[in-house]
Amino acid sequence: MSGQVFERIYEVVKRIPKGKVATYGQVAAMAGNPRWARVVGYALHANPDPEHIPCFRVVNRNGQVSKAFAFGGENMQIQLLRAEGVEVTDDGRVDLSKYRW
Repeated sequence: MSGQVFERIYEVVKRIPKGKVATYGQVAAMAGNPRWARVVGYALHANPDPEHIPCFRVVNRNGQVSKAFAFGGENMQIQLLRAEGVEVTDDGRVDLSKYRW
């Protein structure tokens, strides 16, 4: 995968508003290819600038946080989302009907 693809993914993720989430597939489609959901995961895991690329706002298609969140594990992703007002269940799920961007 080219760095250009990762850059397109990062540009989409930067646009997710505070207090909202997007799914990997949603980010993939907005970056140009709905089949890139796994690529989105790779790109976020390699996020070069987590302070400006809020990868914690990306969840799976069921609203579940990542078990392998690259920046502190799933509990850190839950903490970051809750700090923005996103309700996350104890089992790490976000209500997409309420919080999807």
